[in-house]
Amino acid sequence: MAFMVPLRELLSFHSVDRQLFSRLLLNCSRKPSETLLVMALWLWLEEIGYPNIVPKILKLPDAIVNAMANEAVLCLKCLCSDTTPPHLLYGNLPFSTKSMEMEISPHIFFQNRFTSISGIKKLLNSVCSWAFTDILAQVLPSSTSQVRLNQPLGVPDFPHPVFGDVTIVRRPLDYCFPIGGLHGWNPTTEAPVDDRTMFLTFSRGNKVTENDVMELFTGLFGDCVDSVNMEEVARNRQPLFARLVLRSVSTVDSILNGKSIAKFTINSKHIWARKYERRD
Repeated sequence: MAFMVPLRELLSFHSVDRQLFSRLLLNCSRKPSETLLVMALWLWLEEIGYPNIVPKILKLPDAIVNAMANEAVLCLKCLCSDTTPPHLLYGNLPFSTKSMEMEISPHIFFQNRFTSISGIKKLLNSVCSWAFTDILAQVLPSSTSQVRLNQPLGVPDFPHPVFGDVTIVRRPLDYCFPIGGLHGWNPTTEAPVDDRTMFLTFSRGNKVTENDVMELFTGLFGDCVDSVNMEEVARNRQPLFARLVLRSVSTVDSILNGKSIAKFTINSKHIWARKYERRD
């Protein structure tokens, strides 16, 4: 049975996050959609080993807070591009590095691009979607902010082309959430299947089998394969593509190693791998 917690208690637990979100919106006049993503990025960084980012930022003056938000936006731009310009990719983040007391740069995000995207999406939907709703209602256009309880708030610029959509609904303070899944992130158990899927293509003339795919990727990256879905073809035809579902989204980044397409060879057969993108 899921453990239920009222919204009132959850908002209290996230009071520090809410203070920072409010300062970014009201003091720094930042865009709501961008600020949601900046907060999701910072919360994700806390999850992966950059401790107490939000409390550290909250102690800083507004000008520095705004500068750090600008640096976070640079990182988000890196994640949204297949070919990030070198001056952006290899630049440093002086305000963030000093405040976090740990080295951080856009290059770190780009090298772990799909792990980062998956983690930020998770925090966007599991925390930001409900923790800041009342604050958002103060700054969104009147046509969307004057909505009744249990009705969605429309946030301009969502759905986002990379981070997807977020559903933000105003709830009464006694509304209860199941606590499981609201906090934390894990690249194996939390990432949706599409986030962990790669699209493989094969050259004509050398038939690639499911066993070839399994042998290649388990040999290079260990026990990483969840499933292989080969193109369905007639018995005498050669499949030209497959979908490879991995156990962890971090393996996607290991396979691509900062590139958009990676090339491999198994038994003299060529395999090209890129991130799978669902086309509905």
